[in-house]
Amino acid sequence: MYKTLFRNNAFHQGVAEKQTSKDGLSEKSLPLRIKNGLDFFMAFTFLIVIATWLFPLIALLIKAGSKGPVIFKQLRHGKDNKPFYCLKFRTMVVNDKADTVQAKKGDRRITPFGSFLRKSSLDELPQLINIVRGEMSLIGPRPHAVPMNEIFSDRIPGYMNRHAIKPGLTGLAQSRGYRGEIKSYQDLYFRYRLDLFYFKKWNLQLDVKILVWTVYSLLFDNKNAY
Repeated sequence: MYKTLFRNNAFHQGVAEKQTSKDGLSEKSLPLRIKNGLDFFMAFTFLIVIATWLFPLIALLIKAGSKGPVIFKQLRHGKDNKPFYCLKFRTMVVNDKADTVQAKKGDRRITPFGSFLRKSSLDELPQLINIVRGEMSLIGPRPHAVPMNEIFSDRIPGYMNRHAIKPGLTGLAQSRGYRGEIKSYQDLYFRYRLDLFYFKKWNLQLDVKILVWTVYSLLFDNKNAY
């Protein structure tokens, strides 16, 4: 597994102690209990019914394509800025820049089968395990690697407030086309604003809309997935 090294321990302590958001969604509220229950049920059902045969097939193809582990394990910030290990199928050759350099179009680190996994978003499926563990949700702001958050929080004041709720397998920003490489300040800022909008306006109906938009994006508008 890849290991993430903190470039600045003071940064990690700072976001944990000072930038943790006030969560307006009480864990005891009925809508959030329903959301958490649906997250667990849907993720667990998929893992039992589909993943039991799909994951081994993907694992065999990953191992046949390149040397290294099947699962890429990366430390990311979760709810209230608490770090957790986010799971993905490995799509790159093993390299020491996986935590600090984003994948780009034509990135030579990406394997042929890895390119297919990324384009189809199948590489994200192991995060269903994170959902069953209670570390993630089906819908929520996408988590970033800890070193990346150090950079992003320097550029946008209050950036870590997007972690007021659990990170998601997909999110409002991703469903509206903001996925893949962050190429500019505008890319970063608009994702941040959509994440805050989701937190402030969250309801179960919005989650359903985001799921529908995500499916549409995967089928017809995934040009930024590489």
